[in-house]
Amino acid sequence: MHMTIQEIRQLSEEELKKFLQELREKKRELRFKSARREVKNVREIRETKKTVARIMTLLRNNESSTKTTKLIK
Repeated sequence: MHMTIQEIRQLSEEELKKFLQELREKKRELRFKSARREVKNVREIRETKKTVARIMTLLRNNESSTKTTKLIK
């Protein structure tokens, strides 16, 4: 489920929101597994957190650019 930033940027806003929800659920599951010492790849938690942050940043940038466009018009 690892995607590069170029792949993430190609997704629509609705796809980004859906993917963000999926990643948040995955992050939650990984946290619980980590607490029970069931996670084999601990680095996956870090990668998931970073991907969530990237998506949130893209959504926020899209939102602010939309507001700026509305103000200019």
